Amino acid sequence: MSERDVTEAALHRDIRILGNILGEVIVELCGLEVFNHVEDLRALSKALRQAHSEELKQAFEDRVNSISAEQRPYVIRAFALYFELINLAEQHHRIRRKREYERSERPTPQRGSIESAMRTFKERGLDAEHLQQIVEALGVELVLTAHPTEATRRSILDKHQRIAGLLERLDDPLLSNRAARTIEREIRAEVVSIWQTSPIRDKRITVLGEVRNGLYFLDSILFDILPEVHLHLEEELSKAYPNRNFKVPSFLRFGSWMGGDRDGNPNVTADVTWQTLLIHFELALSKYRERLVAMSLDLSQSYSLAGASQELLDSLGCADIPSEPYRAKLDIMMARLEASIAELDYAKTQSDGLLATNIVNRPYASAKELLADLYMIDRSLREHHGAGVADAKVRPLIQQVELFGFHMATLDIRQHSAVHEATVAELLEAAQIRSDYMDMSESERIERLTKLIVDPRPVWSRFYNLSDTARETLNVFETIKRGKDRLGEECIQTYLISMTAGVSDLLEVLFLAKEAGLVRVENQSIVESRLNVAPLFETIDDLRRAPEMVEMLLNNPTFRSQVKAHGDLQEIMLGYSDSNKDGGVLTANWELYKAQKAMYKIANAHGVRLKFFHGRGGALGRGGGPVERSILAQPPEALLGKVKITEQGEVISQRYSHRGLAERSLESAVAAVLTGSLNVQTPSMQRTETMWSNIVEEMSEVSYQCYHGFIYGTPDFLTYFQQATPIGEIGELNIGSRPSKRKNSPRIEDLRAIPWVFSWTQTRHLLPAWFGFGTAVESYMAKNGQSGPDKERQQRMRILREMNKKWPFFRALVDNLQMALAKTDLTIASAYLALVQDKELAKRVFAGVEAEFERTCKWVLEITEQTELLDNSPVIKESIRLRNPYVDPLSYFQVALLKELRELSADDDRYAETLQAVLWTIKGIASGLRNTG
Repeated sequence: MSERDVTEAALHRDIRILGNILGEVIVELCGLEVFNHVEDLRALSKALRQAHSEELKQAFEDRVNSISAEQRPYVIRAFALYFELINLAEQHHRIRRKREYERSERPTPQRGSIESAMRTFKERGLDAEHLQQIVEALGVELVLTAHPTEATRRSILDKHQRIAGLLERLDDPLLSNRAARTIEREIRAEVVSIWQTSPIRDKRITVLGEVRNGLYFLDSILFDILPEVHLHLEEELSKAYPNRNFKVPSFLRFGSWMGGDRDGNPNVTADVTWQTLLIHFELALSKYRERLVAMSLDLSQSYSLAGASQELLDSLGCADIPSEPYRAKLDIMMARLEASIAELDYAKTQSDGLLATNIVNRPYASAKELLADLYMIDRSLREHHGAGVADAKVRPLIQQVELFGFHMATLDIRQHSAVHEATVAELLEAAQIRSDYMDMSESERIERLTKLIVDPRPVWSRFYNLSDTARETLNVFETIKRGKDRLGEECIQTYLISMTAGVSDLLEVLFLAKEAGLVRVENQSIVESRLNVAPLFETIDDLRRAPEMVEMLLNNPTFRSQVKAHGDLQEIMLGYSDSNKDGGVLTANWELYKAQKAMYKIANAHGVRLKFFHGRGGALGRGGGPVERSILAQPPEALLGKVKITEQGEVISQRYSHRGLAERSLESAVAAVLTGSLNVQTPSMQRTETMWSNIVEEMSEVSYQCYHGFIYGTPDFLTYFQQATPIGEIGELNIGSRPSKRKNSPRIEDLRAIPWVFSWTQTRHLLPAWFGFGTAVESYMAKNGQSGPDKERQQRMRILREMNKKWPFFRALVDNLQMALAKTDLTIASAYLALVQDKELAKRVFAGVEAEFERTCKWVLEITEQTELLDNSPVIKESIRLRNPYVDPLSYFQVALLKELRELSADDDRYAETLQAVLWTIKGIASGLRNTG
């Protein structure tokens, strides 16, 4: 049996064990009849997949409808829980395969690994000096967001973690049969506990609840993994280039939007942001205290046997040298940490900051002070023959403090540009500077704001009579300053402006930052700035205007001095979700690609480096997909060693719920940035890409007309969407603190992209992830040329296939299309047509969906030279095939329940239990497809 067969057998074993345990739990807790319902539906679903017929479909629907209202929730729960368990088995299998890969002596390293990146460097003849420059520029920042796409409660995540640990114990080759039975009993207990825990929250999660959920992964997994990833890179560099001593910076960071993103979310107030910073601070202090306690147990060296540096001894402030100086030093450090914790407790109840006067020991004023003490211990150990001890016991904590500071994760602040505009208008009127700001032209605003920013005199007075919104906005900037003063500059670094439409949008934020003391000016210029101010380009029109706006920003002397104050580095965020919803998958991806190239060229001419922040979603319709693939799909010149990407929704638990998964995910991202930084194009490659770009430009325009015309131009399309999907019911899931609409408006434009994509995914349309591509390719292939239609078509297809093989951008696009098309199921989607009241509308819209789906499948298969979708990814293809028979029953249940729910009034006794069942189907389908929003 091959090594692959062995590991696959282990996966099947896990699935069998988990499936059997679930079956036993269903019988025990719900009875044999419910178990038989589940088995009958599973068998019918498989039969329907193998040989579709209207008779079988009707039999399936009849079987679904025959189950009583009392038993229905249990059957739905059974299928939903099955997916939770299978997801755990598959995640554990990824870890198992990685472990087996590392154990075996293979000539080829695992794809996407750091070892693979090193091999690429050696094959390309990269010298150590050039590689050192790439490593020094390396920066990977992953930002956790609280968008409502992760439907798993933390209480259930804890149980998942325990089951994952038990599955890992089952892999022990020395495990006795008795021990295996004990482990299976423990798994069974966890499954019972999950079954008896509601998968849906009783009430909507608060912002601070989201904050704590996000920190769960930092606390339990990432705090320990990040130093290991750094160490792994150092080891692989030394192995590949043994004669070079590489200097590796702290290149890996995590950020967060939870508690900082206030765009469209009135629940995120200045006080909530302050409380968020304190929660981050509290976690950091508790982690360091825990590590210092462990270090004190380890560093028991006697002064008489090992010695210690004079520097360390002087820092103890003792007349006599302690017998165990390292423990004495650590006692002082722990006392200072305890003082910091006492100060934190005081701050939680005060509104005037962190200024407690009744604390005996001096708290650490910053993470730098804690680092200074750790560096002192490290130096002393190395000077006294303890380098090995320093590497094993002290160095990991040093790296953790370097990476996490007192902030744990850097918080981004985001707000809508209209809020700043209104606040500035009020402030100028209250100060009797201008009362007509809202009526001023863009050029007039720029001129006025520029003068106000470089004037060191403040405009704001606390005695001004301002609206609650304006006062709250100003309080946010004061909170940013307070956080930076106490917790360090890295606690908040970037202020993002959503719906950026002009230069004045950025100058308004810069002006408000100046008023809060975050910007210092001298001689009509900014000489110090403690806050990055970054635009967010979200829609297709925004992206097309972005290069011109960057040019205008960098030509503005005041904003240019702001960029200079940040080392000539400007951050720019790109929105994948809204651009996709606005223009379709092909146009969105192409406009994002073009905008980066154009903005890079402009910034380079101004001597400015750009850091692009990619606001990608978890779902394919929002820029999702493997992170390494998305990194390598960017223009080479736009990467330059640094990348910032959002990690949203279900991908957070998929990538970071286990040490092995987290390590693999982070190493893949690092390896992609390293190799991507090397992809400098030759003149020949640039000419080829120019030709390819012209083709994609042409296809993008056709795709845009197709997508935009269908979504925004089809009469009553919004009615179809609202009735044929669970968009209204998704809002009842209580999986996020943010409303599902930017404003209460009956327009597609005002729907947030997340529930938009979530709804299409639930009904198996997945329309945002593929619609328009088929028509675009068909139009390109139908063009007449001089060599005759057949030869011309063959030549055009050869070009598209070459693009797919040699152009990372196009290959990533096609790979993601494949995945989306494979998960789309129009047979299931057609069942939702029964929910549309206007049958003619349902027929008309669905006919358009079917036609475009068939076109897109046809051309994707031709480009990839496959017979079936995902033939080139057999593991993923098999996973989808095996999951479908378990997802299908949930879809049919959802249709029946939505129909029933929408016929009930909210005060009907059956409404609440029917809604609960609908929400359980939503949760189950999300787990089954491994995609929410």
